[in-house]
Amino acid sequence: MPGLPDDAYPYPWIGKVVDFLSAVEDQSDVEVFDAGEEDGDVCVFLITGAGEEELLAAASRVAMPAGVPAGSFAVVGNDESAEVGLGRRVPLPWPAERGPVRNLRLCPG
Repeated sequence: MPGLPDDAYPYPWIGKVVDFLSAVEDQSDVEVFDAGEEDGDVCVFLITGAGEEELLAAASRVAMPAGVPAGSFAVVGNDESAEVGLGRRVPLPWPAERGPVRNLRLCPG
């Protein structure tokens, strides 16, 4: 990550995101499929199990706390997406958008 010392962990905010998603999973239909996978210079969280509005609302709340990098986005896809990042890209925090979806890849910063 640009601007970080060589020995610095580039994703110190991941613990906050994992804790938040765990709480969301316990309290809703949202399921956390992947608890943070690095893909290039982003960290991807795959959430599924709910409608698009609920998934994007959860993703938007993940993107707002201090420490989560600006520029977070969600990728709305479906179960047939073979690769990370394929689908409609939605900047976070999210304005209300609707449409069918089966899963969402959340990519903070």
